[in-house]
Amino acid sequence: MERENQFIGQSGAFLDAVERASRAAPMRRPVLVIGERGTGKELIAERLHRLSTRWDEPLVIMNCAALPETLIEAELFGHEAGAFTGATKQRVGRFEEADKGTLFLDELGTLSMGAQERLLRAVEYGEVTRIGASRPIRVDVRIVAATNEDLPAKADRGDFRADLLDRLSFEVITLPPLRVREGDVQVLSDYFGRRMAAELGWEGWPGFAAHVAEQLEKHDWPGNVRELRNVVERAIYRWDDWSQPIGHVVFDPFDSPWKPADLPSRQADAPAPRAAVAPQGPDFESVDDLRAAVDAHERSIVEFALGKHRWNQRQTAKALGLTYDQLRHCIKKHALTDDE
Repeated sequence: MERENQFIGQSGAFLDAVERASRAAPMRRPVLVIGERGTGKELIAERLHRLSTRWDEPLVIMNCAALPETLIEAELFGHEAGAFTGATKQRVGRFEEADKGTLFLDELGTLSMGAQERLLRAVEYGEVTRIGASRPIRVDVRIVAATNEDLPAKADRGDFRADLLDRLSFEVITLPPLRVREGDVQVLSDYFGRRMAAELGWEGWPGFAAHVAEQLEKHDWPGNVRELRNVVERAIYRWDDWSQPIGHVVFDPFDSPWKPADLPSRQADAPAPRAAVAPQGPDFESVDDLRAAVDAHERSIVEFALGKHRWNQRQTAKALGLTYDQLRHCIKKHALTDDE
């Protein structure tokens, strides 16, 4: 399996996670990879496989969230002909496909309890039974699983089998989000930028203007490296002059002053939009925490302005004398959303 993305980064948090994956790779034990979306969980799984003794055997990938619950077990373990309606012929499951190799289970937390129970037996005994079969099949599979959920918390609530979690967590590699990877935004931006410039046939790489580099560095990156790649490649694709540094970047491709509103008929069952209530002046007698009082007053002002301008963020920023990015920072700082 070849991937376009590479491991790019120099921060200590990132290098520690990669080093831990390298140390765990030769082991035959299961590994659980934890991380937000876009942090590179599949790349870590590939590294675990390529650096193991199974590197020339299959690496089988299964996204547990991509299939309905009724098909998960058939995908994992296979089925015999006639095992259920529509099973016209025998099918080999992912475990058998990955025999002698590695099985990567992405979005592990979405597995049903029934699938978890059968997965537990496969992990513990190295045996799988096709649906409709009477005899188990021996398999030699190294499992790497990934999730962005808090599995221990799910196990405490009874939503995930604690015994399965125990068996899958021989090693747990937690990938750091991009916002804490100091210096990596610049390195990754330059890497994605150069690659996109080459794809467009540019004669050189002009880099980013100082204000764009600062915007990239200050962004929170909820989508992590995947989001950064999209933002950088979009900025370069939209830039007309390859001889000048990239001077504009768009973080939200859906943001537009002409963004269409839903028709009234589609809003019939929706909650009423937030009213633009004028902020009240502070009661100075009751102030005992200056910072909290200032933050609360700032939140009221921003919330009022957003409601007044129907949550058009560019108009709101202009009305408050802020840049668009400064307003976005305020919205995130105060956890404001347009559906509160």
